[in-house]
Amino acid sequence: MKTKIVEKVILLESPIGWKDYELLDSGEFEKLERFGEYILIRPEPKALWKRSMSAAEWSRMAHTKFTTGAGFGKAGKEDSGTWHRLKKMDDQWPVEYRKGSLRFSLRMGLTSFKHVGVFPEQAPNWDFIFSEVNRIKSKIGAPPKILNLFAYTGAASLAAKCAGADVTHLDSVRQVVTWAKGNMELSGLDNIRWVIEDALKFVKREARRGNIYQGVIMDPPAYGHGPDGEKWKLDELLYEFLAEVNTIVDKNSSFVVLNLYSNGYSAVLAETLINTSFSLKQENKGKSYSLTFGELMLKDKFEKALPLSVFVRLSR
Repeated sequence: MKTKIVEKVILLESPIGWKDYELLDSGEFEKLERFGEYILIRPEPKALWKRSMSAAEWSRMAHTKFTTGAGFGKAGKEDSGTWHRLKKMDDQWPVEYRKGSLRFSLRMGLTSFKHVGVFPEQAPNWDFIFSEVNRIKSKIGAPPKILNLFAYTGAASLAAKCAGADVTHLDSVRQVVTWAKGNMELSGLDNIRWVIEDALKFVKREARRGNIYQGVIMDPPAYGHGPDGEKWKLDELLYEFLAEVNTIVDKNSSFVVLNLYSNGYSAVLAETLINTSFSLKQENKGKSYSLTFGELMLKDKFEKALPLSVFVRLSR
């Protein structure tokens, strides 16, 4: 039987109709965004163009603005900085993501590294995860086991849980796992398994134990440390990591999402990494699979497209 392969490149935008998020404008290395009831100005090194609105208009609209310390360093890694309040606002506030029957809530918060607890351009991945969990659940007649690695505050974990998956959420930073637990509770969900550990170490142990997952979600950073001081450098460890992940993925009914933010990584490179580390053409002889790769981006109100990450999605 000949293997049927579907490969395509697509460019995705933030979903239309997300009432709690908007990219209002971008340019001059900043972006103007609305998260729920509050408008924020944040640094954005990829916004190389001019603003469409004036700086004065931005300041009139915004509730707060983040300014960095020494600017952007190696591999786009942000230095810490300061939020400057322009209007009265809460330190923490909720937003809701809703698309069809997919619905969950997230707590926003102002961190010292410009982040607020969600990467809104990831919404198309949440939609894909929700759809894939439902597909596989129907196919195997049981809740799929999903592993979310480098899982941050858990939006992808919540998307999988909303579809009825058995979810394991792993991150090496205890504070963001605590944040993710709060998001689960805010969303009225429960029974997510929480793991604070080095991702590569955990995957190797799962492989030794023979544990198999029907979905694996990965959003690895360029640099990082495990809870016991393990060093992570994307360029040096990514291929080995992906090859290890391949050993714990169901070869018949599964999906994989790989997202990369590192500067210099293209969608084609990410697709080649998955194709080779997963030995797709060799391991899937006689089986159909779909491999989709492209960019995640946001468009502001003036139709300027801001590319933010690359992704690969595998479905079997």
